[in-house]
Amino acid sequence: MNMAEENPPRSASEAGKETTPIDPSPLRDGGYAPPARRNSKRRRNIVILAVIVVLLVAGVFLWRYLGSYESTDDAQADAHLYPVSARVSGYVVRVNVDDNQWVEKGTVLVEIDPKDYEVAVAQAQANLGNAEATAQSLNVTIPITSVNSSSQLKSTASDIVNTQAGVIVAERQLTAAQAQVEQTEANDVKAQDDLHRYKLLVDKREVAEQVYDQALAAARASTAAVAAARANESAAEQFVQQARSRVVQADANYQNAETGPQQVSSTRARARAAVADVEQKRALLEQAELNLQYTKIVAPVSGEVNKTVVVGMNVQDGQQLLTVVPLDEVWVTANFKETQLKHMRVGQRAEIHVDSTGRTLKGRVDSIAGATGPLFSLLPPENATGNYVKIVQRIPVKIVLDPGENRDRQLRPGMNVVPDVYLR
Repeated sequence: MNMAEENPPRSASEAGKETTPIDPSPLRDGGYAPPARRNSKRRRNIVILAVIVVLLVAGVFLWRYLGSYESTDDAQADAHLYPVSARVSGYVVRVNVDDNQWVEKGTVLVEIDPKDYEVAVAQAQANLGNAEATAQSLNVTIPITSVNSSSQLKSTASDIVNTQAGVIVAERQLTAAQAQVEQTEANDVKAQDDLHRYKLLVDKREVAEQVYDQALAAARASTAAVAAARANESAAEQFVQQARSRVVQADANYQNAETGPQQVSSTRARARAAVADVEQKRALLEQAELNLQYTKIVAPVSGEVNKTVVVGMNVQDGQQLLTVVPLDEVWVTANFKETQLKHMRVGQRAEIHVDSTGRTLKGRVDSIAGATGPLFSLLPPENATGNYVKIVQRIPVKIVLDPGENRDRQLRPGMNVVPDVYLR
């Protein structure tokens, strides 16, 4: 109803009559409302309108708030569990930690009996010393062999010349001996002829027997001279053969001396092999020293220890003995539905509500997995079947904590958490 119609303008005479009491019942029947009631109705409308506006504003803010983050209760704390294994086999003589004890990186956790590996180091050191001595001796032999080969080549060449000259001399001596034989044989023929003639004359007594005796002696002397000349000839022949054999020997020695460069190369090859053997023995020594160091098993990272080893165990290389849990490197793996990732990005801030402590930790989105969780399972799902049912998939999202949030190390791997990732 219009306010002008409810309160029409009045004249002064009508105003003067307001002092007269009026019965409201006739007016109520004619539709007239008093001012107090009209004001109450107006206030009610204003309140209703204000409530509607407040509800609309609250609804808008609530909608914006609920749409500003994504949350899931399918999340847990994660961390890399570091298995600590033995790198050498042996007898455990000491375990320096207890279960759930905090250790720093590099702390000696387990000690294996080192005696066998100390002996192996000593043997490797001895083998290395022997190889180094052999290599040093071969390196010294190389120049000696080179000099000897050069001098031997020159000496054998000179021997060839000398023996060839000796052959020439021996052949000349043989020629002289042969000429001497011919001369003595000619003289012997003459002496024998003279003896025969003097024999005839003596038989006829035409010459004295003394002359015959002289001819006989001369014939015998010539015969002996022939034998001596022939012996000299035979000796000269032997000298020639010996000289020729010396030439052959000298030639063989020269050919052997010509292999001197090859012998030097062979010596150098043996020296290189000896150097390689030294390197091999040095590598074996380093391996033995490493194995000795491996008898002390140290913590790879700082964290709490869970051990399965005790003193007296005989462990094998590769056998797991302990597990170190780095509580300073805990993160959260949240499995969000694929429909929740529309506006989720790397770097967005997050709040993690821990079920066990009730605390709220701050962090940020570090990465989003490249595939859904089931695809990494041993038997991934195969949807190419006749009975396919569409299921909303979940994708792991890695959320890292801000520095210092888990300073008291109360958040441990495997705990349930509820992360809220703020999209705006």
